[in-house]
Amino acid sequence: MSADKSGAGESMMMCCCASCGVAEAGDVKLKNCTACYLVKYCSVKCQKEHRPKHKRICKKRAAELRDEILFKQSESSHFGDCPICMLPMPLDVKKSSMTACCSKRICDGCVYTNQKREFEERLGRKCPFCRQPVPTEEESEKYRMSMKRVEANDPVALCQKGFEQYRKGDYCSAFNYHSRAAELGYAEAHYQLAILYHFGEGVEKDEKKRLYHLEEAAIGGHPGARNKFGCLEGMNGRTERAVKHLIIAASMGHDGSIKALMDLFKEGGISKDDLAA
Repeated sequence: MSADKSGAGESMMMCCCASCGVAEAGDVKLKNCTACYLVKYCSVKCQKEHRPKHKRICKKRAAELRDEILFKQSESSHFGDCPICMLPMPLDVKKSSMTACCSKRICDGCVYTNQKREFEERLGRKCPFCRQPVPTEEESEKYRMSMKRVEANDPVALCQKGFEQYRKGDYCSAFNYHSRAAELGYAEAHYQLAILYHFGEGVEKDEKKRLYHLEEAAIGGHPGARNKFGCLEGMNGRTERAVKHLIIAASMGHDGSIKALMDLFKEGGISKDDLAA
């Protein structure tokens, strides 16, 4: 009976403003608390007035929702699948190639198959994905094609441009390019921003922003970021959270995470059941 009353109470809260109690009807439209989604308000004024009472439970629920997203197993790494064979991309970047014409990362298997076909049929070299002629070795041609993708706001091209600027020592430009790619949801860009914020390169050191971008990269399927987060949680004594991060990264094939889990197992830090997960 008490459970029924509790459920009815929660239902009523979702149908009425949590501050003034007005019900949603006619012109009255209620909006969710965008942090916890537990309550609704009819106006910004009511939300501000109710904030002192709601703050504690809101922060707790918001943290729970964030953890649900953070610890969700990614379907694949941030590289995704090869756009040609649709198989998961290898984590080792030496086993794939980035095209200058369309900014697609292609697995070495598909690159080799395309080159073999072109050789056997005596065809000119073309991109395996977009079929555009492969750029000449001239740097000016490659630069022109890569900038075309940057101007089109291609997150992969933006991130690659960020790498180029970083290698040149222009950290401010690298930060700007990675920021633009991160705004488009590119996990690798978030990871690079975490590094820049950590070392204070091109931007002031900011540990809070570093952790935020590291989280976003991990959520986006970046196994390196996930591994780094696991190490940080372990250093802070949050072993259970650390193991969760390492297991997710290991399931994506991250060698460092696999080794870390095996070391923990040898030391008795985790059980066989944890590894089986």
